[in-house]
Formats: sequence, C-alpha cells, structure tokens
Amino acid sequence: MTRELVYGRNPVREAIRGPRQVLEIWATERAAAAIPWVEHAPRHGVRPERELTEAAGTRDHQGVLAWCDPFRYADAYELAGGDAPLLVCLDQVTDPQNFGAVVRSAEGAGASGVVVPAHGSARVTPAVAKASAGAIEHLPIAVVPNLARYLAEIKGPELWVYAAEAEGALSMWSADLSGGVALVLGAEGKGVRPLVRRTCDGVIAIPLAGRVGSLNVGVAAAVLLYEARRQRDTE
Repeated sequence: MTRELVYGRNPVREAIRGPRQVLEIWATERAAAAIPWVEHAPRHGVRPERELTEAAGTRDHQGVLAWCDPFRYADAYELAGGDAPLLVCLDQVTDPQNFGAVVRSAEGAGASGVVVPAHGSARVTPAVAKASAGAIEHLPIAVVPNLARYLAEIKGPELWVYAAEAEGALSMWSADLSGGVALVLGAEGKGVRPLVRRTCDGVIAIPLAGRVGSLNVGVAAAVLLYEARRQRDTE
C-alpha cells in the first residue's frame, strides 16, 4: 500500500485535521505524554525515538510522525477558474524550506492555491510539510507541465499575471491586486526565468528602504499576498 510520511507536531496535527486519511501515528513516550491530542489520534502507538529518526531521516520529527494517504495535487486550471483567484506560481523554487514557507503564507492569506512546474521545482515532501507547519494539508497545490504555457492560457481580463522582481517597474503599492491575480516568484539568485517573465502582464516590486537588494522568496510571497488581501478586504 502506498503511503507518505509526515513528521513534526504541527504537520501531524494538521494532517489529522485535513482531508487525507491518516493511516498510523508513531510517537515517542515523552511526546505522547506531552501532547494531549496524541492519545485521541487514530491508530497511534508509542515507538522508540530511534525508530522515528530512522523513518523520518532526521531528528527534526519532534517526537511524532504519521503515515498518511499520498498527497493529492489539485487541478491548476480549476484553481485559476474561480472567482477572483489569488494564485502563487513558483518558478523553479527547489528549496523545501522556501516552498513550505510560501505555502504557509499563502494558506494564511487565503490564497486560492500554489502552482509549480513539473520540472526543476520542489514538490510536497515531509520536509516541505514541516516547513509549512502543516499548511499543505489545507491549501490546494497544483503541478503543470509548462509554467509559461499555463500562465499564457489562464491570463485575461479577469486574471492578471505579475512577476515579482526587485527591479520591477511597478511598485506593489500601485498595482491593482484586488481582482484575479497570479503572482509569479522565482528561485533566489535566479529569479523568474525570461520566458516566464515575458508571459506575464507586468513586473512588480516590493519597495525596500534598506541596503539589502531583495527579500527571501518566502518573505516576498507573504508581503505580496497580504497586500493583495488588504486590497480585497477594503473594497
């Protein structure tokens, strides 16, 4: 039977609360005694810490892990077809910590979902689930074969596509993010690829007052998403 691993207290807790089935939970004796919800969790058992570490491949499991049904990816076109969608499209972001941070911010801001290309990008893994604090369980995530083609197909009068770059000509304060929007962010050091950038309707930037030239992709996504949320809430 195919199953996937989730580790860490928040990710396991959100997996229990989320739509996919939790098949089995392992907890150390110490964690089982310290975390109230473990004893009420389905099919839980106490295991030695070394077994959790071996299964997770890291000591960062916080004493609890779960075996779950495989993560189900969403349909990217359905996400874009909603009413005034707010999408985050990641262009070859490979770092699990960054991917997880973006998903956490997107879920918190009420985004419609996150879209990534099939090649050269991180996917949902235990490390991504941990970095997202379990937000992957509640936010649709979709994979597309070609990101540039996808953006070209979904953009239109009801959905504008903006690439986010430090040198963008349009400040986010001046951008209209109140309607359907897809925000495209690239990997640190590389940015959005030229072909993907040319597909976008415009390039927006986050105004910076300090000497550092750019923000971490996870932070940049959070800033842009909450500006979009602010604009939508004030309409």
